[in-house]
Amino acid sequence: MARRVAQDIHDGAYVNLGIGMPTLVANHIPRDIEVILQSENGILGMGPAPAEGEQDYDLINAGKQPVTLLAGGAYFHHADSFAMMRGGHLDICVLGAFQVSQTGDLANWSTGQSGAIPAVGGAMDLAIGARQTWVMMDLLTRQGQSKLVNACTYPLTGLACVKRVYTDLATFACTPHGLKLIDAIDGVSHEDLEALTGLSIQRVQK
Repeated sequence: MARRVAQDIHDGAYVNLGIGMPTLVANHIPRDIEVILQSENGILGMGPAPAEGEQDYDLINAGKQPVTLLAGGAYFHHADSFAMMRGGHLDICVLGAFQVSQTGDLANWSTGQSGAIPAVGGAMDLAIGARQTWVMMDLLTRQGQSKLVNACTYPLTGLACVKRVYTDLATFACTPHGLKLIDAIDGVSHEDLEALTGLSIQRVQK
């Protein structure tokens, strides 16, 4: 999934990678393009994960994972970071999610569940402030329920903010008229995806 997301990031993009799976995208950005990675705790110019034994725990991302800093990178107060996020200065943010509705509503935090993310953090600021919000998640829960839904039942992070959803089985676009299938892994058909999600999915015209 991280490799698939990285394929769609354009040269020169300013990108925030949310905690969890989205952080893996940094390891798959093509070497022939420049992508400036931002972290909400106040880093601009992050590189890939450090090699084993080279971690600096004074240099971490918002998920408390050690990161590297590329030449020209900087770190700064998180208030300045949030001003960057809220001010529309990020081209793309990549977030995890519990649920995404077919029209792009996002639910990626919860209260009262053991092991769940206990607060929304900067996700609301990112989801609304970035020019494009992408979600990276497994299509199904461990119980086999679709995370792509008609309407979210978890607390909402943002309304109609998600433009693309990258899953382990397929990539989708969220539109005001519902989901569109961008691509799917080999062996998974359009009909399979409709059966798994219980939703009507449009085909992208090629």
